[in-house]
Amino acid sequence: MSTPRQPTPQEQARLDAIKRQWAQRRRISQHFKGIRHKVAVYSGKGGVGKTTVAVNLAVTLAQQGHRVGIFDADVDCPNVVQAIGATEPPEYEDGEFLPPEAWGVKVLSMGFFQKDPDEAIIWRGPMIHNAITQFLEQTKWGELDYLITDLPPGTSDAPLTIMQTLPLDGFVIVTTPQELSRTDAKRSINMVKKLNMPVFGVAENFAGKIFGQGAGEDLARELNLPFLARFTMLPDYRDTSKPTVLTSKPVRHEYETLAKGLIEALASTVKAS
Repeated sequence: MSTPRQPTPQEQARLDAIKRQWAQRRRISQHFKGIRHKVAVYSGKGGVGKTTVAVNLAVTLAQQGHRVGIFDADVDCPNVVQAIGATEPPEYEDGEFLPPEAWGVKVLSMGFFQKDPDEAIIWRGPMIHNAITQFLEQTKWGELDYLITDLPPGTSDAPLTIMQTLPLDGFVIVTTPQELSRTDAKRSINMVKKLNMPVFGVAENFAGKIFGQGAGEDLARELNLPFLARFTMLPDYRDTSKPTVLTSKPVRHEYETLAKGLIEALASTVKAS
């Protein structure tokens, strides 16, 4: 009988890397087993209001009596702490971060760890990957009904790390009425589909007289996805003392529509599986 061929050093290195990735995914899955639904808010383009949507969605769900957390996965430009008005940093106990609460929502963000919020975080891909995976492995969320993840824009390292390591249930895609934003939102949907992950639907932000409206609805129709909600560009957002769903009835109604659509989409996904 011939002796089995030993793998080359390069082949062994690849095998070891696969084993490490598998072990890491297993640890993260175990760490998140107390969270019923894990939803990412995403778009290929920056500046479309993903953080505003993620924060107001999380607060809306919390106001409805759900147990909610929000994870700010945008390591380069973390804005969730400021947007939700969190004042206390997380505690660190027995090797785990314990997220503080703001408006009934547990919050974790790189923004808590910046000495100067005006300083740019200039990190290469591996450092961003390590920071994200450390948060995923070392955060004690406890029992949650929803974890909302505010993804960074683009279709490369940072969002890809989340998609490949966090066991997400699906995505809410955010666009604005402009054609460029619609194009980038379509790219992000195609990326999610290539990874065989669900897209719950599309939400359109900044709708109104200035930019118009309808791109989100058209995109949803083209790709056979639910159109979840439209957010009007209102002066109500100027009040930054609280998340706007807590200060504006029209905005709250729009986000209640999004929450309802998301809950229905999650239920449909569970039935289909």
